Amino acid sequence: MLKFSIRRLLQLIPILIGLSILIFVWVRALPGGPAEALLGERATQESIEEVRRAYGLDRPLHVQYFSYVKRVASGDLGQSIRSRRAVTTEIRDRFPATVELSVTAMIFAVGAGIPLGFVAAKRYRSWLDHTSLGGSLLGISLPVFFLALILKYIFGVKLGWLPTIGRSDVTATAQHPTGFFVFDAIITLDGAAFVDAVRHLILPAIALGTIPLAIVTRITRAAVLDVVNEDYVRTAKAKGMPALVVDRRHVLKNAMLPVTTVIGLQLGLLLSGAILTETVFAWGGMGSWMADAIFNRDYPVLQGGILFLAIVFVVVNLLVDVAYALLDPRIRVK
Repeated sequence: MLKFSIRRLLQLIPILIGLSILIFVWVRALPGGPAEALLGERATQESIEEVRRAYGLDRPLHVQYFSYVKRVASGDLGQSIRSRRAVTTEIRDRFPATVELSVTAMIFAVGAGIPLGFVAAKRYRSWLDHTSLGGSLLGISLPVFFLALILKYIFGVKLGWLPTIGRSDVTATAQHPTGFFVFDAIITLDGAAFVDAVRHLILPAIALGTIPLAIVTRITRAAVLDVVNEDYVRTAKAKGMPALVVDRRHVLKNAMLPVTTVIGLQLGLLLSGAILTETVFAWGGMGSWMADAIFNRDYPVLQGGILFLAIVFVVVNLLVDVAYALLDPRIRVK
């Protein structure tokens, strides 16, 4: 297992190098530039050149890249052109919001998707199976921002049950030492802050978790259908083993292999920044931050933020590989 993990870690090195090059080139291929975005429409050529010199944008591209790699290797992701704050500080402030939202959305997707997919497979070709397939297709097809707006209108505007923007009430005075509002409320034993954080989390988590829910449901259904026809399942049933034991020990355990991969990939995508969801709900996480950086041509934020999110995605995939090897020992020897 240790050799397997080390081999996967070594494989990440060329991936991260390639990612850094692609991100560096892509950011500089964007139309316009940070100087124009910072100075506005009335910027003069002299002021633009001054800003470019200040941020080293007038140097050759390869020189800029190697300078950037040296800074990143030392843990310095640069300074935002707009806010003048360190990119690492911005990430530290915003990433907990994205993690909290993504993990909650994934819990919703997995908690509902696996049972739905399992029941649909066990009731193959029944009305429940057809309803599950139709619902999952609708969940994948419905744009996230449209669903978010519908949820806001129904549960926020018409019914007034849930808040529609932000992570907490504007008048709240709760302390947030870690940046994870729900966790902070638990460790500070602040019941009012806990309820407030959960109420603000419900709508964006449902909106963000709809697509992963649909995918997990479909993959679980397909995996269970494949497993129930295997010889070892029929043998277990022929021996008189109770149906619940067969489903738990043989069906679900083996069907979870492809489902685990899908869950890991979807979680990595969610952690990479839910731009539309965070923008609609004014969530203040990595997604909305990166969207603002694109419009403002904030090169340091784009480079540092995208590289950080890419590393998060790669690490999540590594954890998925390790989890897969734990579930299926045959993977370790490959």
